[in-house]
Amino acid sequence: MRPPRTPEHPRDLTGTVRTRGELLASGMSDNQIDRLVRRKVLHRIRYGVYTTGELWDACSVEDRHRLLCRAVLARAHESTVLTHVSSVIERGIPVWGFPFDVVHTTRADPERAGRRQADWVPHRGVLDEAETEEINGVRITTPARSAFEVMTIAGVEAGLVVVNRMLHAGVLSMADFAKQVETHDRWPGSLTAHVVECLADDRLESVGEDRFSYLAFRQALPKPVPQLKVHDEDGALVARLDFAWPDHKVFAEFDGRSKYLRHRREGESLEEFLMREKKREELVCLLTGWTCIRITWADLAHPERLATRIRAVMNSRGSKSA
Repeated sequence: MRPPRTPEHPRDLTGTVRTRGELLASGMSDNQIDRLVRRKVLHRIRYGVYTTGELWDACSVEDRHRLLCRAVLARAHESTVLTHVSSVIERGIPVWGFPFDVVHTTRADPERAGRRQADWVPHRGVLDEAETEEINGVRITTPARSAFEVMTIAGVEAGLVVVNRMLHAGVLSMADFAKQVETHDRWPGSLTAHVVECLADDRLESVGEDRFSYLAFRQALPKPVPQLKVHDEDGALVARLDFAWPDHKVFAEFDGRSKYLRHRREGESLEEFLMREKKREELVCLLTGWTCIRITWADLAHPERLATRIRAVMNSRGSKSA
């Protein structure tokens, strides 16, 4: 699976979705609508709901999901609320391990949730007014509620990514998440939520770092220290290491697109950034005497192999890795 894009501020999608009825009311005919779809002037998001082809082509996968959410809401009951991973994506929070072509909602009347469709899962559940809010013109569940909802449809790794990204973004607190876990202790997904609660760490800065921290847990590696600061002889900060095992004299840096976007200077080319990053790594090694391990998204697809290599590096440094 490809690494997720680092989302920018959610695109303003106000007024970008129109139903067939609205298009007909504006003076179009069904034949005209069909012709515009064939010419890609209009894009059919789902049956009976459209946006412009230009907007659809310009949207990220996250914003296309948000358009699909609006297309679902346009034909759903007025009490329908975006929930689960759809509410997380609407906030602009990065996610991993979820399909973007399925919308999740909950209706205020749980007795009439509706039937599941290929692109829409209407959930049943008690949803208080205090657990919803309006963001970007649509109703969604509050951060703590949506974080727990994700636990009911995802495994630990995908759930951990969501919680860590929400914690790091400052939209969720561990106290609020823990309260949701306690309140819904008998719901499906409560066991996943308890594990995520134990592993969550707001210091991690990217989806790749979230996934590696979970890999270290699953592979029984020594627990790394995230975001460890390294100073030079004069006390100046020269680096923050993604992960470090000080007792083993090893540190790990995750190479991913989000890091390039986050740390590249204005006007700096990719080649210049990589050279600067290499010099930073060399300086850290000189100051600490430690060994660096570079980790990529491709490495995460082979957790056992990566864990074996990390243990080998640790052992070569004269430390036992457990």
